[in-house]
Amino acid sequence: MPLPREDVEATTPKFLRDKYAIVGVGETTYTRGSDKSTRALASIAVRNAMVDAGLKPSEIDGMLSYQFNDSVFSPFVAGDFGIRLNFYMDVFGGGSSTEALIGIAIGVIEAGMCKTVVIFRSMNGFSQVRIGGTGVRSAVPVSGDMLHSRAYGWQSAGQSFAPSFMRHMHDFGTTAEQVAHVRVAHSHHASNNPKAYYKKRITVEDVVGSRMICKPLHLLDCCVETDNANAIIVTTAERAKDLKQPLVQIRGVVGRCSKPRVDMHYQTGPISTVAGRYAREILWPNAGVGPDDVDLTGSYDAFTFTTMLQLEDYGFCKKGDGGHYVSDGTIMLGGKRPNNTSGGHLCEGYTHGIAMVIENVRQLRHDADDSCPIGPDGRRQHTYDYREGGCRQVKNAEVSANLGWAMPGTGSAMVMWRG
Repeated sequence: MPLPREDVEATTPKFLRDKYAIVGVGETTYTRGSDKSTRALASIAVRNAMVDAGLKPSEIDGMLSYQFNDSVFSPFVAGDFGIRLNFYMDVFGGGSSTEALIGIAIGVIEAGMCKTVVIFRSMNGFSQVRIGGTGVRSAVPVSGDMLHSRAYGWQSAGQSFAPSFMRHMHDFGTTAEQVAHVRVAHSHHASNNPKAYYKKRITVEDVVGSRMICKPLHLLDCCVETDNANAIIVTTAERAKDLKQPLVQIRGVVGRCSKPRVDMHYQTGPISTVAGRYAREILWPNAGVGPDDVDLTGSYDAFTFTTMLQLEDYGFCKKGDGGHYVSDGTIMLGGKRPNNTSGGHLCEGYTHGIAMVIENVRQLRHDADDSCPIGPDGRRQHTYDYREGGCRQVKNAEVSANLGWAMPGTGSAMVMWRG
């Protein structure tokens, strides 16, 4: 349930609220077969973010990344720009990384270890190291956590998450048709995003009629695999006021909050409850707002069901009402609270969540990069006509929430607003 505003304000640590901002965002194209190394992709995205912010390489002194599979280490990318870093860190952690890394960036700047931090994720997620699939033919020995998970057929992400999805359907009567509306909504948004990999608008019938991958997941319930890199830049709000873009301030962050257990999370609480149930107790008090104050969301959509479960457990609707929430028009452009207005992982490209932050930054700048004409001031003149090929800017967007997902037992989140 949404937290009462008076309760939010009464418990809020205010000393970091609005003190930091995202000042630059950038990405490469979303493609399959980039013909570039992840180092080259990262450099393109970082450069685009610096240009967006109006910063020179000499003004960057910190760098963070989600480094795993075929990605590249921060100091290599920094070296390509002639940047000497005062602080860097490369971490592993799945789709909960972006918001957690933003929290780390705030912490290291607050501690005086650096002043301006670039965060990036680079991956050839289709042409080099594919995240999907079971890996049953892999030569990698079965060890560690796989000794437990593979025995139950939990090898891929879809297989691992499916019990949470199925239990929600069993307990609350949630239907595949209801949750298919997530893909439908995101496909509508992507149709207005020139850089989205999948731009075609689809129907509920298309989703539930696509082949079954792992019950209850149909092919179109699953995200796209792409090659791409993305970058964002974090610095103080005070410094941001002198930079190129409208101010987008960070209200509050939760980094990699978990259920009491992560591996067998179903042993400590309902299997259909995800980490957002705990993360919201940090997020909303830190941000000083509640779910009802949020204008748009970026809820991680590795699968349609991950979006639904997070929106529910962060309090945007009552537990068990997630199926109705995502299917009643709320998350569509023109609805009460649009979700993943770029098309997200289901349609734009798979980025481990960082592109969802980029999208919400642009939305809060009132400058979503759609097909609307660019005015004399260099910014798009949005029509708010959400028909195919048109606008995707949320009207009067002031507050956004990003909900990151690594697995049912781990999540991160962030609230931003237009300064």
